[in-house]
Amino acid sequence: MGTSRCKGQRAPACLFLLATALVPAFAADRYAVDWSKINAETLEHYTHLLRMDTTNPPGNETKAAEYVKSVLEHEGIPAELFALEPARANLVARLKGNGSKKPILVMGHLDTVGVQREKWSVDPFGAIRKDGFIYGRGAQDDKDNLTASLMVMLLLKRMNVALDRDVIFLAEAGEEGTSQVGMDFIVEQHWNEIACEYALAEGGYVSARNGKVRFVEITTTEKVPRTLRLVAHGSAGHGSRPRPDNAIIRLAAAVAKFASWQPPMRLNDTTRAYFERLATISAPEEAWRYTHITDRDKAPEIEHYFAEHELGHFSILRTSISPTVIQGGFRSNVIPSEAEAHLDVRTLPDEDMERLREQVRRVIADSNVEVLPAARAMRPSSSPSRIDTEMFQALERVQKQVFPGAITLPSMLTGATDMAQLRARGVQAYGFGPIVDDNDGGLGGAHTDDERLAETSLEKLVEFLWYSVLETAAAK
Repeated sequence: MGTSRCKGQRAPACLFLLATALVPAFAADRYAVDWSKINAETLEHYTHLLRMDTTNPPGNETKAAEYVKSVLEHEGIPAELFALEPARANLVARLKGNGSKKPILVMGHLDTVGVQREKWSVDPFGAIRKDGFIYGRGAQDDKDNLTASLMVMLLLKRMNVALDRDVIFLAEAGEEGTSQVGMDFIVEQHWNEIACEYALAEGGYVSARNGKVRFVEITTTEKVPRTLRLVAHGSAGHGSRPRPDNAIIRLAAAVAKFASWQPPMRLNDTTRAYFERLATISAPEEAWRYTHITDRDKAPEIEHYFAEHELGHFSILRTSISPTVIQGGFRSNVIPSEAEAHLDVRTLPDEDMERLREQVRRVIADSNVEVLPAARAMRPSSSPSRIDTEMFQALERVQKQVFPGAITLPSMLTGATDMAQLRARGVQAYGFGPIVDDNDGGLGGAHTDDERLAETSLEKLVEFLWYSVLETAAAK
């Protein structure tokens, strides 16, 4: 048993030591928020941003950046726009701390993917409120995180929160496929504006079942998008005379190999912790699968089950390869001399691409089919963010506060975000996100038709980010 720090000290001194020791746990109490008022304001900014069409391409993010800038400056928060192209601005704002700790960055992106209007039941840029949901392109990707970051900056300023670290807000352009005008531009030309120890952005989510939150998924790493091109060569000829070296037949045979072959399974620290923790809240049959993944005699059965029923789990176990585009020929009566396919390759963070390309060549086993890299890799690979940091531990504490009874799962995102560029610079970056209920069946998610977000989910998203920033940035 340890000795008391108060032994031999007078009562007032002892009480002072106890009080100061407990202060960090009650940062939220020192800066209490009236969420009923804040929720209405949050919804106002969120719907305003949803009504702005920032579809990428062309983006036109500047109009949204200028709106955010006006809101911040109205509250006395200086903000600056940085643009590689005039219509595609990024916004950076900063609240200064005392400098005793390195900055924290909160961020969201201003652009969205496109829409097929005829497949939406509502105006995709109308921010329609219906049955407790808000509909609109960007509702989950990523104007919810954008709004949450904005609201945290406003609250920090209004409540005059004393900070140990600067809090930086980045509203970025070009996340949806044109990062050269967004994160790449900021990292390469304006790094000092956002240099930080920790970053919080999109990527994770809160999993609920029948309205009850089960876990909060925090992404600590993500798979890296790397496109490969298969180029098949043969002899051109008349369509009426079948040829054994038909380039399209060669290409089809090469593409078909990926129906039965994928790179081998490999766990990393993130996915190992993910399955271990998920098993603790799962039904016995599910838990058995999650705890026996690495058993050599059980793994094939488990992987087959994942491929049939849990595609996300099948994907995070390995570098994955999906044929997505086939191109060949120009007339129905001409056998072409060349045909091409694109493979969407999502690698594990430490994948050796040259080694992988050689594996693909061996699987295809046709010297007349070239395996070539795409012209440009959009995002860099990097080491996963750690789960022993002050930031991740704060996220776990906040999860217990905002979603009691749930657990926190570190996870690897199968998609890609602009946290990749931050992690490549040594930033410990973590993805969080809104509540998604199993009962929705995937309807209304990111990039889908009728994309939507529950109003209560938006409110909890802001709360989660607010308390997480307070835990790590508020002066103790």
